Amino acid sequence: MTNQMLMYIMIASGVLLMAILIAYMVLNKKLKSKETRYIAQLVEGTKTSGFNMDVFYQKVYIYCSKVPFLRRYILKIRRRLEIINLEDEYLTRKQTAEIVFKGLIVILPLTILIIYLTRKNPVLMLTLFLFELFFVETFMEGMVDKIDNQLLRQQIEMFGEMRHSYHEYNMVEEALYDVAQNDEVEVSRQVEKIHEVLLADDPETELEKYYDIAPNSYLKEFAGVSYLTKEFGDRKDRDGASLYLKNLNNIVQEMQLEILKRDKLDYVFQSLSMIAAIPILFLDVLKNWAISQFSFTKQFYNGTGGFLVQMAIVIITIVCYILVRTLKDNGSVNTTRNSENPWQKKLYDKKLVKKFIDYIMPKDGTKEYRKVVKLLKDNASKLKMEWLYINRVACVIIAFIASMFIILESHHYAINYVYTEPTSDYNLLGNMSEREEMTAMEKTQKDNVFLDKFRTDLSVTQEQLKKEIMKSDEYGDCNEKEIDTITERIWDKLQVVQSQYLKWFELLISCAIAAVAYYGPIFLLQFQKKMRQMEMENEVMSFQTIILMLMKIERVNVEMILEWLERYANIFKEPIARCVNNFESGAWEALEELKNELSFHQLIQLVEGLQSAVESIPIREAFDELDSERNYYQEKRKESNDRLISRKSMIGKVIGFAPMVILFVCYLIIPLCVIGFTSMTEAFNTMSSM
Repeated sequence: MTNQMLMYIMIASGVLLMAILIAYMVLNKKLKSKETRYIAQLVEGTKTSGFNMDVFYQKVYIYCSKVPFLRRYILKIRRRLEIINLEDEYLTRKQTAEIVFKGLIVILPLTILIIYLTRKNPVLMLTLFLFELFFVETFMEGMVDKIDNQLLRQQIEMFGEMRHSYHEYNMVEEALYDVAQNDEVEVSRQVEKIHEVLLADDPETELEKYYDIAPNSYLKEFAGVSYLTKEFGDRKDRDGASLYLKNLNNIVQEMQLEILKRDKLDYVFQSLSMIAAIPILFLDVLKNWAISQFSFTKQFYNGTGGFLVQMAIVIITIVCYILVRTLKDNGSVNTTRNSENPWQKKLYDKKLVKKFIDYIMPKDGTKEYRKVVKLLKDNASKLKMEWLYINRVACVIIAFIASMFIILESHHYAINYVYTEPTSDYNLLGNMSEREEMTAMEKTQKDNVFLDKFRTDLSVTQEQLKKEIMKSDEYGDCNEKEIDTITERIWDKLQVVQSQYLKWFELLISCAIAAVAYYGPIFLLQFQKKMRQMEMENEVMSFQTIILMLMKIERVNVEMILEWLERYANIFKEPIARCVNNFESGAWEALEELKNELSFHQLIQLVEGLQSAVESIPIREAFDELDSERNYYQEKRKESNDRLISRKSMIGKVIGFAPMVILFVCYLIIPLCVIGFTSMTEAFNTMSSM
């Protein structure tokens, strides 16, 4: 390399170094500028130091969505939350993951407790695991109900803000926009959605769409009243107050009554569900205590009788738990059930299943068909006729398999008891000593030799058994009297072992249980119908509030009132819907037909008022007493809610405490009394013969 080339390289390196220094100085000056420091602070503000629960729940959501079993719960919970959190995917995922995560925190210790308590009873353990899944699902739904109740409380605060904003702007849309700016609460998204509906090109269509996704009826009422006020304008009432604000006050009073009702129901039922479920966890604990204190009960608890009583208590507990949860229903909107493509529909699409269900399902036009359809309508059930009968067939199959399994398992218990129990006379109190138990187990093992030999030989006689015992190494050195005693004992055991097979009447029992299970879904619908009938007065009073809000608005007619009643009806939805459909054919005749379908006196009075408004007098005059006696109806509504809660509480306590009563009476007291009395009788007979 020449000196000239070396000089060029040194000059180029120097120039490059100078350029780097200049660039460093320029960048350093920019980094210290005000805007750059501000951006750096913003970026720094978005960074989380340490552990962040929001990020954790987002990761939990993503992970659980990939797990097949948990994915079902994720989708089920988010279907309800995404209605409350309109278009807020981040919050919906966070709340869904939080509920599932808390459910897992509950289920893991409960699983460990069940395994520990039922480690010696795998059948009971499996049954409790199935029950545990149902319990956790109910726990998660309760947490979603809590969010729904929280939204209801936020609505009351929002209505207070709405009053202030309306006083300031005197325009519904402007007041809605002002209230919707509070992004910290879930109800703000609902207000923002209502604001978008009112400003849409076709607000009536958008309003109907919102009615389908509104979390509760009070937001529907608020949206509807806001739309009517925007379209027809506000007006002053007789006392000079704004009609719109007065209607908001009526809705607030409705919500306050509903919140009080839900709080009281939650207080009454908060422990009943656990009281109905807890006894099932202590079956083995009670069994072990009874055996340790009264050894003469060992044959019952370790044998067929104890096993069958255990299974009966498990089934009764599950049924009572379902009824308590159904009874507690607080009226919140439940959208977790997928009514478009449930498992029943997927199963019904199978050709063979469809053919079988269509065969057993009552034909259209028959008395049975009309009866079932009416039952579904009375419950406002989303189930279709074919889905209901798939449920009934599924209950039959599950009940038959479960009953057959329990019967076969009871035979196994009986055989296992004969083979494993120490062979000794029972004592009334206390247990055998360790030496006595070892001697008794030696006798059992010797007896088992003959049981194994003759177990499958149904032609063996007692004499043949005696000869085999006399020739055996186990009892060959015994005298004649001892041989007779041993033969009698082994023969009794052999009769028990050989009789443990599936008998025809046991198959008949399984069929009878399956037949009862076939009517299970119908019984549940009838129970729900009875509970809904208790809500009739409450629903009619909500109708009165709706009419009170609408009757003072100009251009409101009877048909519009009926449409509103149909929208918010639950128990009386079907007859009101038919009246709306028939209204154009003849208003008075449609209302008369509706009146003939009803049997509830208070609703009939409302229908008669609507008939008067159709023909002779204005709507406001037809229902003038609703306004003048508003305070009376409010007090009556409170008293009605108190009666409803009292009746539900009484029924709930009977159902909730039933498993615990059955546990102590049928599983402890009756066995102790019966077996103890039998043992004492045998002991006295033995003493008398001596």
